Amino acid sequence: MNENKISIWKWTVKKLRTHFFTGVVTTIPLGITVWLLVWFFVTIDNILQPVITAIFGRPITGLGFGITIVLIFIIGVIASNVIGKRLIGYGEAILPFLPVFRQLYTGLKQITEGFTAPERTGYMQVVLVEFPRKGMRVIGFLTNELGDEPENKLLTIFIPTSPNPTSGYLQLVKEEEVVRTNISVENALKMVISAGRVSPKEVVNELPISP
Repeated sequence: MNENKISIWKWTVKKLRTHFFTGVVTTIPLGITVWLLVWFFVTIDNILQPVITAIFGRPITGLGFGITIVLIFIIGVIASNVIGKRLIGYGEAILPFLPVFRQLYTGLKQITEGFTAPERTGYMQVVLVEFPRKGMRVIGFLTNELGDEPENKLLTIFIPTSPNPTSGYLQLVKEEEVVRTNISVENALKMVISAGRVSPKEVVNELPISP
């Protein structure tokens, strides 16, 4: 009788522990996602709250976020037409006279375009490189090509850390040391963020490459 009670108790504890860890695995990514969304909303919303407070006499939650999104959309519409492109061109022509602003603007613009429009810049292609030693393959992102001559060309490769792809290593490698792939940036990031737990078929098909 006592053995049956002990068995039932062990089974109950095991079930409770399983359910608890299942809850942890489910809650952590959900909680982090919600926290990031809230942080993003509050940060954007607070940009125009001083102006809203000055006009209405009190802050209005959500109005700053809505106005900011609308303004970004309007700027995108203006920047997409001929007149807008000319205005941006005139503004960029003034940059050589503003040394600090020119460097910040040009650098940030190149980074933004590289991440948001890789098909236009030709960068942010997923590649495989040997790192941190010969014989080991890692996923990297081609961010730039330096040099015009094929024999002197160097590629800048960003190698993200896992599971946080916002940090990593910048490597300068020769073209022949890089394996270009057809893996999408999205699928490559999924694999990096999940520490390899999520390995899309697209990624798996590209990995078995002989050295």
